[in-house]
Amino acid sequence: MTEQSSSRPIYLDHNASTPVLPEVLETMLPYLSGHYGNPSSAHVYGRAMREGVERAREQVARLIDCQPDEIYFTSGGTEANNLAIRGAAVANPGRRHVLTSVIEHPATSGPCAFLQGMGYRVDRVAVDETGAVRLPDIRSAVDGQTLLVTVMHANSETGTLQPIGELAGIAHAAGALMHTDAAQSLGKVAVSVQREGVDLLSLAGHKLYAPQGIGALFVRSGTAIEPLLLGAGHERGLRPGTENVAAIAGLGRACEIAQSDLATESRRTTALRDHLWDRLNGQIPGLALNGHPFDRLPNTLNVRFPGISGNALLAECPAVAASTGSACHEGKDPASAVILAMGVPPEAAAGSVRLTLGRGTTKIDVERAADALIGAWRRLQ
Repeated sequence: MTEQSSSRPIYLDHNASTPVLPEVLETMLPYLSGHYGNPSSAHVYGRAMREGVERAREQVARLIDCQPDEIYFTSGGTEANNLAIRGAAVANPGRRHVLTSVIEHPATSGPCAFLQGMGYRVDRVAVDETGAVRLPDIRSAVDGQTLLVTVMHANSETGTLQPIGELAGIAHAAGALMHTDAAQSLGKVAVSVQREGVDLLSLAGHKLYAPQGIGALFVRSGTAIEPLLLGAGHERGLRPGTENVAAIAGLGRACEIAQSDLATESRRTTALRDHLWDRLNGQIPGLALNGHPFDRLPNTLNVRFPGISGNALLAECPAVAASTGSACHEGKDPASAVILAMGVPPEAAAGSVRLTLGRGTTKIDVERAADALIGAWRRLQ
Protein backbone atom coordinates (compact mmCIF):
# COMPACT_ATOMS: atom_id res chain seq x y z
CA MET A 1 0.00 0.00 0.00
CA THR A 2 1.21 3.50 -0.80
CA GLU A 3 1.20 6.64 1.29
CA GLN A 4 -2.08 8.42 1.81
CA SER A 5 -3.06 11.27 -0.51
CA SER A 6 -1.93 14.68 0.74
CA SER A 7 -5.42 16.03 0.02
CA ARG A 8 -7.10 13.70 2.52
CA PRO A 9 -6.70 13.50 6.30
CA ILE A 10 -4.01 11.11 7.45
CA TYR A 11 -5.80 8.08 8.82
CA LEU A 12 -4.44 7.15 12.25
CA ASP A 13 -7.51 5.34 13.59
CA HIS A 14 -6.76 1.76 12.55
CA ASN A 15 -7.78 0.42 15.98
CA ALA A 16 -11.29 1.65 15.21
CA SER A 17 -11.46 0.05 11.76
CA THR A 18 -9.13 -0.86 8.91
CA PRO A 19 -9.62 -0.50 5.15
CA VAL A 20 -10.40 -3.68 3.22
CA LEU A 21 -7.23 -4.82 1.46
CA PRO A 22 -7.45 -5.10 -2.35
CA GLU A 23 -6.49 -8.78 -2.12
CA VAL A 24 -9.29 -9.34 0.36
CA LEU A 25 -11.83 -7.64 -1.88
CA GLU A 26 -10.63 -9.71 -4.84
CA THR A 27 -11.21 -12.88 -2.83
CA MET A 28 -14.71 -11.76 -1.88
CA LEU A 29 -15.97 -10.72 -5.31
CA PRO A 30 -16.68 -14.20 -6.76
CA TYR A 31 -19.03 -14.89 -3.84
CA LEU A 32 -20.95 -11.71 -4.63
CA SER A 33 -21.37 -12.46 -8.33
CA GLY A 34 -20.53 -15.84 -9.90
CA HIS A 35 -21.17 -17.98 -6.81
CA TYR A 36 -24.66 -17.71 -5.37
CA GLY A 37 -25.69 -21.06 -3.97
CA ASN A 38 -26.60 -21.80 -0.36
CA PRO A 39 -23.58 -23.30 1.45
CA SER A 40 -25.86 -25.93 2.95
CA SER A 41 -27.09 -27.15 -0.45
CA ALA A 42 -25.65 -30.43 -1.74
CA HIS A 43 -25.50 -29.42 -5.44
CA VAL A 44 -22.52 -27.89 -7.23
CA TYR A 45 -23.56 -24.28 -6.47
CA GLY A 46 -23.81 -24.97 -2.77
CA ARG A 47 -20.57 -26.94 -2.70
CA ALA A 48 -18.65 -24.00 -4.22
CA MET A 49 -19.88 -21.77 -1.41
CA ARG A 50 -19.18 -24.39 1.25
CA GLU A 51 -15.63 -24.79 -0.04
CA GLY A 52 -15.09 -21.05 0.40
CA VAL A 53 -16.27 -21.22 4.01
CA GLU A 54 -14.08 -24.20 4.87
CA ARG A 55 -11.02 -22.69 3.19
CA ALA A 56 -11.48 -19.57 5.29
CA ARG A 57 -11.91 -21.66 8.43
CA GLU A 58 -8.52 -23.23 7.77
CA GLN A 59 -6.90 -19.83 7.16
CA VAL A 60 -8.24 -18.38 10.41
CA ALA A 61 -7.22 -21.51 12.32
CA ARG A 62 -3.65 -21.32 11.03
CA LEU A 63 -3.28 -17.72 12.20
CA ILE A 64 -4.26 -18.51 15.80
CA ASP A 65 -2.76 -22.03 15.94
CA CYS A 66 -5.85 -24.20 16.33
CA GLN A 67 -7.86 -26.82 14.46
CA PRO A 68 -10.31 -25.64 11.78
CA ASP A 69 -13.25 -27.29 13.53
CA GLU A 70 -12.59 -25.06 16.57
CA ILE A 71 -13.48 -21.92 14.54
CA TYR A 72 -17.08 -20.66 14.44
CA PHE A 73 -17.98 -17.69 12.25
CA THR A 74 -20.08 -14.85 13.68
CA SER A 75 -21.26 -11.40 12.62
CA GLY A 76 -18.32 -9.76 14.41
CA GLY A 77 -16.42 -9.44 17.65
CA THR A 78 -19.45 -8.36 19.66
CA GLU A 79 -21.41 -11.48 18.79
CA ALA A 80 -18.34 -13.64 19.40
CA ASN A 81 -17.88 -12.16 22.89
CA ASN A 82 -21.56 -12.60 23.73
CA LEU A 83 -21.52 -16.17 22.49
CA ALA A 84 -18.40 -16.94 24.54
CA ILE A 85 -19.50 -15.33 27.80
CA ARG A 86 -23.22 -15.96 27.82
CA GLY A 87 -22.96 -19.28 25.98
CA ALA A 88 -20.49 -20.57 28.58
CA ALA A 89 -22.81 -19.45 31.38
CA VAL A 90 -25.78 -21.35 29.92
CA ALA A 91 -23.67 -24.49 29.48
CA ASN A 92 -22.21 -24.38 33.00
CA PRO A 93 -25.09 -23.50 35.35
CA GLY A 94 -23.32 -24.78 38.44
CA ARG A 95 -20.87 -21.87 38.52
CA ARG A 96 -22.08 -18.30 39.07
CA HIS A 97 -18.97 -16.14 39.24
CA VAL A 98 -17.31 -14.18 36.40
CA LEU A 99 -13.99 -12.37 36.70
CA THR A 100 -13.09 -9.56 34.31
CA SER A 101 -11.22 -6.24 34.29
CA VAL A 102 -12.28 -2.60 34.58
CA ILE A 103 -10.92 -1.75 31.09
CA GLU A 104 -12.85 -4.17 28.91
CA HIS A 105 -14.55 -3.21 25.65
CA PRO A 106 -18.36 -2.86 25.90
CA ALA A 107 -18.66 -6.08 23.89
CA THR A 108 -17.26 -7.84 26.95
CA SER A 109 -18.41 -5.60 29.80
CA GLY A 110 -21.99 -5.63 28.43
CA PRO A 111 -22.44 -9.43 28.55
CA CYS A 112 -20.82 -9.47 32.00
CA ALA A 113 -23.28 -6.84 33.20
CA PHE A 114 -26.12 -8.91 31.71
CA LEU A 115 -25.03 -11.93 33.74
CA GLN A 116 -24.77 -9.76 36.84
CA GLY A 117 -28.37 -8.72 36.27
CA MET A 118 -29.26 -12.42 36.14
CA GLY A 119 -27.80 -12.92 39.61
CA TYR A 120 -24.21 -13.80 38.78
CA ARG A 121 -21.39 -12.43 40.90
CA VAL A 122 -19.14 -10.35 38.64
CA ASP A 123 -15.80 -9.01 39.90
CA ARG A 124 -13.91 -6.39 37.90
CA VAL A 125 -10.22 -6.22 38.80
CA ALA A 126 -8.24 -3.00 38.59
CA VAL A 127 -5.19 -2.34 36.41
CA ASP A 128 -1.79 -0.84 37.18
CA GLU A 129 -0.36 2.43 35.86
CA THR A 130 0.51 0.76 32.52
CA GLY A 131 -3.01 -0.59 32.03
CA ALA A 132 -2.17 -4.22 32.84
CA VAL A 133 -4.09 -6.41 35.27
CA ARG A 134 -2.22 -7.57 38.36
CA LEU A 135 -1.87 -11.34 38.59
CA PRO A 136 -2.15 -11.39 42.43
CA ASP A 137 -5.54 -9.67 42.12
CA ILE A 138 -6.75 -12.41 39.79
CA ARG A 139 -5.43 -15.16 42.06
CA SER A 140 -7.19 -13.72 45.08
CA ALA A 141 -10.48 -13.25 43.22
CA VAL A 142 -10.98 -16.71 41.68
CA ASP A 143 -12.72 -19.38 43.71
CA GLY A 144 -14.64 -22.61 43.34
CA GLN A 145 -17.64 -20.77 41.89
CA THR A 146 -15.69 -19.03 39.13
CA LEU A 147 -17.14 -19.89 35.74
CA LEU A 148 -15.02 -17.68 33.53
CA VAL A 149 -12.10 -15.27 33.49
CA THR A 150 -12.46 -12.84 30.57
CA VAL A 151 -9.72 -10.28 29.91
CA MET A 152 -8.89 -8.69 26.56
CA HIS A 153 -5.62 -9.65 24.89
CA ALA A 154 -4.69 -6.05 24.05
CA ASN A 155 -6.40 -2.84 25.06
CA SER A 156 -7.82 -0.94 22.10
CA GLU A 157 -6.93 2.47 23.54
CA THR A 158 -3.45 2.04 25.00
CA GLY A 159 -2.37 -1.13 23.19
CA THR A 160 -1.16 -2.64 26.48
CA LEU A 161 -0.85 -6.43 26.22
CA GLN A 162 -2.25 -8.54 29.03
CA PRO A 163 -0.57 -11.66 30.53
CA ILE A 164 -3.16 -14.00 29.03
CA GLY A 165 -1.13 -17.20 29.43
CA GLU A 166 -0.68 -16.61 33.15
CA LEU A 167 -4.35 -15.66 33.54
CA ALA A 168 -5.39 -18.88 31.80
CA GLY A 169 -3.23 -20.88 34.21
CA ILE A 170 -4.89 -19.23 37.20
CA ALA A 171 -8.36 -19.80 35.75
CA HIS A 172 -7.73 -23.46 34.98
CA ALA A 173 -6.30 -24.11 38.43
CA ALA A 174 -9.67 -23.04 39.81
CA GLY A 175 -11.59 -25.14 37.29
CA ALA A 176 -12.71 -22.05 35.35
CA LEU A 177 -12.64 -21.22 31.64
CA MET A 178 -10.46 -18.52 30.09
CA HIS A 179 -11.78 -16.18 27.39
CA THR A 180 -9.96 -13.35 25.66
CA ASP A 181 -11.07 -10.76 23.13
CA ALA A 182 -8.18 -10.69 20.65
CA ALA A 183 -9.84 -8.36 18.13
CA GLN A 184 -7.14 -5.71 18.49
CA SER A 185 -4.09 -7.96 18.66
CA LEU A 186 -4.77 -10.35 15.79
CA GLY A 187 -2.61 -9.48 12.80
CA LYS A 188 -0.41 -7.13 14.85
CA VAL A 189 1.29 -9.58 17.21
CA ALA A 190 1.55 -13.35 17.22
CA VAL A 191 -1.51 -14.98 18.79
CA SER A 192 -1.46 -18.68 19.62
CA VAL A 193 -4.32 -20.27 21.52
CA GLN A 194 -1.98 -23.18 22.30
CA ARG A 195 0.69 -20.97 23.86
CA GLU A 196 -1.81 -18.80 25.74
CA GLY A 197 -3.93 -21.75 26.83
CA VAL A 198 -7.28 -19.99 26.33
CA ASP A 199 -10.53 -21.90 25.95
CA LEU A 200 -12.36 -19.16 24.04
CA LEU A 201 -11.02 -16.37 21.81
CA SER A 202 -12.94 -13.72 19.88
CA LEU A 203 -11.85 -11.87 16.75
CA ALA A 204 -13.29 -9.20 14.44
CA GLY A 205 -12.61 -8.89 10.72
CA HIS A 206 -12.66 -5.12 10.43
CA LYS A 207 -9.67 -4.75 12.75
CA LEU A 208 -7.70 -6.99 10.37
CA TYR A 209 -8.35 -5.51 6.88
CA ALA A 210 -11.43 -7.66 6.27
CA PRO A 211 -14.92 -6.15 5.98
CA GLN A 212 -17.08 -4.99 8.85
CA GLY A 213 -19.77 -7.39 10.00
CA ILE A 214 -17.71 -10.58 10.16
CA GLY A 215 -15.90 -12.22 13.05
CA ALA A 216 -15.17 -15.58 14.59
CA LEU A 217 -14.99 -17.39 17.89
CA PHE A 218 -12.41 -20.03 18.77
CA VAL A 219 -13.88 -22.72 21.03
CA ARG A 220 -11.36 -25.24 22.29
CA SER A 221 -12.47 -28.79 21.61
CA GLY A 222 -14.36 -30.14 24.60
CA THR A 223 -15.34 -26.72 25.97
CA ALA A 224 -18.99 -26.62 27.03
CA ILE A 225 -20.87 -23.77 25.36
CA GLU A 226 -24.45 -23.28 24.23
CA PRO A 227 -25.81 -21.21 21.29
CA LEU A 228 -27.52 -17.89 21.90
CA LEU A 229 -29.56 -17.94 18.68
CA LEU A 230 -32.06 -20.63 17.81
CA GLY A 231 -32.45 -21.92 14.29
CA ALA A 232 -30.94 -24.49 11.96
CA GLY A 233 -27.67 -26.35 12.39
CA HIS A 234 -25.22 -23.94 10.79
CA GLU A 235 -21.71 -23.76 12.28
CA ARG A 236 -22.25 -27.19 13.81
CA GLY A 237 -25.30 -25.93 15.68
CA LEU A 238 -23.53 -23.19 17.62
CA ARG A 239 -24.36 -20.23 15.39
CA PRO A 240 -27.46 -20.70 13.21
CA GLY A 241 -28.05 -18.61 10.11
CA THR A 242 -26.93 -18.93 6.49
CA GLU A 243 -23.26 -18.01 6.30
CA ASN A 244 -22.09 -14.67 4.89
CA VAL A 245 -19.73 -16.44 2.52
CA ALA A 246 -18.20 -13.38 0.86
CA ALA A 247 -17.28 -11.81 4.20
CA ILE A 248 -16.07 -15.15 5.58
CA ALA A 249 -13.83 -15.62 2.55
CA GLY A 250 -12.52 -12.08 3.04
CA LEU A 251 -11.73 -12.78 6.68
CA GLY A 252 -9.86 -15.93 5.74
CA ARG A 253 -7.75 -14.12 3.14
CA ALA A 254 -7.01 -11.31 5.60
CA CYS A 255 -5.78 -13.86 8.13
CA GLU A 256 -3.60 -15.49 5.49
CA ILE A 257 -2.03 -12.12 4.60
CA ALA A 258 -1.49 -11.28 8.27
CA GLN A 259 0.31 -14.57 8.84
CA SER A 260 2.53 -14.15 5.77
CA ASP A 261 4.32 -11.01 6.95
CA LEU A 262 3.45 -10.66 10.63
CA ALA A 263 7.01 -10.21 11.92
CA THR A 264 8.17 -7.79 9.24
CA GLU A 265 5.03 -5.67 9.39
CA SER A 266 5.22 -5.55 13.17
CA ARG A 267 8.81 -4.29 13.03
CA ARG A 268 7.94 -1.71 10.37
CA THR A 269 4.95 -0.39 12.29
CA THR A 270 6.85 -0.30 15.58
CA ALA A 271 9.56 1.83 13.99
CA LEU A 272 6.99 4.27 12.59
CA ARG A 273 5.12 4.43 15.90
CA ASP A 274 8.31 5.23 17.77
CA HIS A 275 9.28 7.82 15.15
CA LEU A 276 5.92 9.50 15.69
CA TRP A 277 6.48 9.53 19.46
CA ASP A 278 10.01 10.94 19.10
CA ARG A 279 8.83 13.71 16.79
CA LEU A 280 5.95 14.71 19.06
CA ASN A 281 7.91 14.35 22.29
CA GLY A 282 10.73 16.47 20.94
CA GLN A 283 8.44 19.44 20.32
CA ILE A 284 5.78 19.25 23.03
CA PRO A 285 7.07 19.74 26.60
CA GLY A 286 5.19 17.62 29.12
CA LEU A 287 3.84 15.12 26.59
CA ALA A 288 3.17 11.79 28.32
CA LEU A 289 2.64 8.21 27.18
CA ASN A 290 -0.46 6.22 28.17
CA GLY A 291 0.12 2.48 28.41
CA HIS A 292 3.05 0.15 28.73
CA PRO A 293 6.28 1.55 27.27
CA PHE A 294 7.19 -1.75 25.58
CA ASP A 295 4.52 -4.42 26.12
CA ARG A 296 1.94 -2.97 23.78
CA LEU A 297 0.69 -3.27 20.21
CA PRO A 298 3.28 -2.18 17.64
CA ASN A 299 0.87 0.22 15.94
CA THR A 300 -0.58 1.99 18.99
CA LEU A 301 0.51 5.31 20.47
CA ASN A 302 -1.74 6.90 23.10
CA VAL A 303 -0.40 10.21 24.39
CA ARG A 304 -1.52 12.96 26.77
CA PHE A 305 -1.17 16.48 25.40
CA PRO A 306 -0.64 18.94 28.27
CA GLY A 307 -2.96 21.86 28.88
CA ILE A 308 -5.69 20.97 26.36
CA SER A 309 -8.38 18.36 25.73
CA GLY A 310 -7.86 15.65 23.15
CA ASN A 311 -11.18 16.53 21.50
CA ALA A 312 -10.13 20.17 21.12
CA LEU A 313 -6.82 19.14 19.61
CA LEU A 314 -8.39 16.86 17.01
CA ALA A 315 -10.98 19.52 16.14
CA GLU A 316 -8.11 21.96 15.56
CA CYS A 317 -6.24 19.38 13.46
CA PRO A 318 -8.46 18.26 10.55
CA ALA A 319 -5.38 16.95 8.71
CA VAL A 320 -5.32 13.95 11.07
CA ALA A 321 -8.15 11.42 11.47
CA ALA A 322 -7.68 9.96 14.96
CA SER A 323 -9.69 9.55 18.15
CA THR A 324 -9.54 10.15 21.88
CA GLY A 325 -10.44 6.54 22.71
CA SER A 326 -12.44 3.55 21.60
CA ALA A 327 -15.02 4.36 18.93
CA CYS A 328 -17.58 2.48 21.05
CA HIS A 329 -17.00 4.90 23.95
CA GLU A 330 -16.72 8.14 21.96
CA GLY A 331 -18.87 11.10 22.96
CA LYS A 332 -19.73 9.89 26.46
CA ASP A 333 -17.04 11.28 28.75
CA PRO A 334 -14.44 14.04 28.57
CA ALA A 335 -11.81 11.59 29.77
CA SER A 336 -11.43 7.93 28.85
CA ALA A 337 -12.43 5.46 31.57
CA VAL A 338 -9.46 3.33 30.54
CA ILE A 339 -6.98 6.15 31.13
CA LEU A 340 -8.67 7.09 34.41
CA ALA A 341 -8.46 3.45 35.56
CA MET A 342 -4.68 3.69 35.17
CA GLY A 343 -4.60 6.40 37.84
CA VAL A 344 -4.23 9.42 35.56
CA PRO A 345 -5.95 12.52 37.02
CA PRO A 346 -9.12 13.52 35.10
CA GLU A 347 -7.77 16.85 33.82
CA ALA A 348 -4.63 15.22 32.43
CA ALA A 349 -6.55 12.21 31.09
CA ALA A 350 -8.80 14.53 29.06
CA GLY A 351 -5.78 15.46 26.95
CA SER A 352 -5.35 11.90 25.66
CA VAL A 353 -5.33 11.09 21.95
CA ARG A 354 -5.05 7.64 20.41
CA LEU A 355 -2.92 7.46 17.25
CA THR A 356 -3.00 4.03 15.59
CA LEU A 357 -1.03 3.16 12.47
CA GLY A 358 -1.74 0.61 9.78
CA ARG A 359 -0.41 -1.19 6.73
CA GLY A 360 -0.85 1.89 4.56
CA THR A 361 0.90 4.29 6.94
CA THR A 362 4.26 5.59 5.70
CA LYS A 363 7.07 7.62 7.23
CA ILE A 364 5.86 10.66 5.31
CA ASP A 365 2.37 10.18 6.76
CA VAL A 366 3.80 10.00 10.27
CA GLU A 367 5.87 13.15 9.83
CA ARG A 368 2.98 15.09 8.29
CA ALA A 369 0.70 13.98 11.12
CA ALA A 370 3.24 14.91 13.78
CA ASP A 371 3.76 18.38 12.30
CA ALA A 372 -0.01 18.95 12.08
CA LEU A 373 -0.59 17.86 15.69
CA ILE A 374 2.30 19.98 16.98
CA GLY A 375 0.96 23.01 15.11
CA ALA A 376 -2.56 22.47 16.44
CA TRP A 377 -1.30 22.09 20.02
CA ARG A 378 0.69 25.32 19.76
CA ARG A 379 -2.30 27.24 18.40
CA LEU A 380 -4.40 26.10 21.35
CA GLN A 381 -1.89 27.27 23.97
